[in-house]
Amino acid sequence: MFDINTLKFDEKGLIPAVVVDALSKKVLTVAYMNRESLEISMKEGKTCFWSRSRQELWRKGETSGNYQHIVSITADCDRDALTVEVLKDGPACHLGTESCFNETVYQSEENHGFSIDGLMELLEGRKADKPEGSYTTYLFEKGLDKILKKVGEESTEVIIAAKAEDKKETIYEIADLAYHVLVLMVEAGISLEDVRKELASRHIIDHKVKQEKMTK
Repeated sequence: MFDINTLKFDEKGLIPAVVVDALSKKVLTVAYMNRESLEISMKEGKTCFWSRSRQELWRKGETSGNYQHIVSITADCDRDALTVEVLKDGPACHLGTESCFNETVYQSEENHGFSIDGLMELLEGRKADKPEGSYTTYLFEKGLDKILKKVGEESTEVIIAAKAEDKKETIYEIADLAYHVLVLMVEAGISLEDVRKELASRHIIDHKVKQEKMTK
């Protein structure tokens, strides 16, 4: 059992807590905890912080309803900072955005990171702006039936490639299928968060079933 007395709180009795979405792994916010708020967080299973501006404890979601349910709390190697992985009920930022980190200060033109979330944002932008010459725009303009047809075609291509045991081609076709499924999600108003929550719920159920079988 970890001893929180080994944590290094600063001269004001605070320790920074980086809050991370347990599903997307996106940084949501950076807040501060003192010993009491940390103990409350661990006891209640929801984030509780120390407000430096108000000089008081505050439980995330107590006024907005956007509670953060704690999955894990991890200390860094020096034990002077924490990461808190959470499942959130709503936006983490008081401005109504999913994360407090939305302003790009610098982005390399050479090193481009890829994420499913970033691709999803791009597709949502294509649906909203519909730039000319874009294949994604073409799909959205043709509508649901066309998108569903493409999902069906790409599913078949995955099966054919996998049956042929062609790994490279199977990867290529899975990427095509994933792209068209994301387009379908945008068209249907389904978010990545919706799918992550569904998968997470299945993981919990599967874990419980596994435990039950092991105890029988």
